[in-house]
Amino acid sequence: MQIRPTGQTQTAQAVNLQTENTTSATQNDVASAPVDQLDISIEAQAMSGMDASTGIRADRVAELRAEIASGEYETAEKLDSALSRMLDVIA
Repeated sequence: MQIRPTGQTQTAQAVNLQTENTTSATQNDVASAPVDQLDISIEAQAMSGMDASTGIRADRVAELRAEIASGEYETAEKLDSALSRMLDVIA
């Protein structure tokens, strides 16, 4: 395979873009476009037990923080269970 130079180098050329004034058209389109909306009742949010935007269960987080602060979180049973699960993954 041979690669032969073209002997001519092309230079960059300026591009002039002309924009039309479409502000009024797009504003009308946005105003008339349908809007999707989802409303979740307070009861449904409470039943789910989590923040809809993050998926975090605030009640469980508060419970775990209280256990950690009081020193009740780390028990021998929990550590044995965690160790067993870790060894199952490794082995």
